[in-house]
Amino acid sequence: MSSPISITDPTTVPTYSPTTFQRFIESLLFDPRDAVFVRLWLRSFVLVGTVIGLTFWKFSWWAAPFVFAFQVAWMAPPVILMLHNTMHRPFFKRWRFMNRVVPYTSSALFGIPTGYMEHHVGMHHQENNLRADLSSTMRFDRDNFFHWLLYVGRFLFLIPVELSLYLVKKGRAPFAIRAIASDLVHLLCMAALCFVHWQATVVCFVVPYLAVRFAMMAGNWGQHAFIDPSRPGDSYTNSITCINAAYNARCFNDGYHIGHHVKQNRHWSEMPGDFLANLERYKKEGCVVFHGVDFFMVSVLLWTRQYRVLASRFVRMPGDERTDA
Repeated sequence: MSSPISITDPTTVPTYSPTTFQRFIESLLFDPRDAVFVRLWLRSFVLVGTVIGLTFWKFSWWAAPFVFAFQVAWMAPPVILMLHNTMHRPFFKRWRFMNRVVPYTSSALFGIPTGYMEHHVGMHHQENNLRADLSSTMRFDRDNFFHWLLYVGRFLFLIPVELSLYLVKKGRAPFAIRAIASDLVHLLCMAALCFVHWQATVVCFVVPYLAVRFAMMAGNWGQHAFIDPSRPGDSYTNSITCINAAYNARCFNDGYHIGHHVKQNRHWSEMPGDFLANLERYKKEGCVVFHGVDFFMVSVLLWTRQYRVLASRFVRMPGDERTDA
């Protein structure tokens, strides 16, 4: 990539007409820039809720792939990253009950883990991908697909118990209770809906419940695929950053994972500027940065061992003399 490095990822938040509705949304929030999240939640609630209602009303297996494509492949990614951002920064200043309503309704509609905050903020960022991190990639070969299957299997079947034990051990019993109780309620609701219409429940709730977990763990695998063994706990060398990817435009600059681990509560619109302002630090630390690919593609390229493709996407900071090899 040529120097100086140019950024095409969004550096400003969406702007809206100063209507009464917009002013009302902003009055509820700590940061008016987060109005985009409220609008996204409202839009996803109405659209996906309508699709689910229609699927229960007039079910067809032929329509199932289109429901999945809309609900999981298209709508879920930005909603997941909306929740991610609002976990790390204060969200609703007024109507604080909405700080629970937004994540739980989003979990119900998209199959997002209800213990996402407890896992991500209460555990992952505390342990920073080291061995105590229940989602650590360190013990696995990141270019081995079968290792990733073991990684996902552990998350699917063991994480509710492991996360609860971890949180209790760390003195965060309320987090543990909330995580396991909310997931149990989620599962019981899906079981109850099976008695209403099992086919629609499978398509609209069970499949997203599983698919989103697979996707989130594939993303985490790519985010922490490259680790300097001499500094495994250093966020500059145990995380990667992906710039100028279409994923960043849809998902609030989630590709800037190094910057996120360095400062968890940095606003998503400030990520590209922070990266450009710290190019010298990124070069000095030997950071791994790719352009034009996202974390999921990084994982796929590793599983298929397409090292030359990864090398072609590697960003060399000004003065970085590392070769493709």
